[in-house]
Amino acid sequence: MGSLIEAKNVITAFLKETTSSSDVTVIRLDRDPDGWKAVGEVYEDDSFLKSMNLPPKKARRFYAVSVDGDLEVTSYSRLASYSEGDSGED
Repeated sequence: MGSLIEAKNVITAFLKETTSSSDVTVIRLDRDPDGWKAVGEVYEDDSFLKSMNLPPKKARRFYAVSVDGDLEVTSYSRLASYSEGDSGED
């Protein structure tokens, strides 16, 4: 199983590629028996404002990401919200 730093780097790169955002931060990272579970904070262009030709604004979004012991992303989903006490799972 990879280290915490390796897992963080894999998750950050995955979210940057998947969301086309350069502003990505892993705000929670926990080891579990199958690998790692993380929550990433991503600032993305607000697609609604963009579709209305309004000035751009960044929307703050949260994503739950699971990585296995080989540091392969096994799942991810956008979260409706996140607070520091949340596990990132619904």
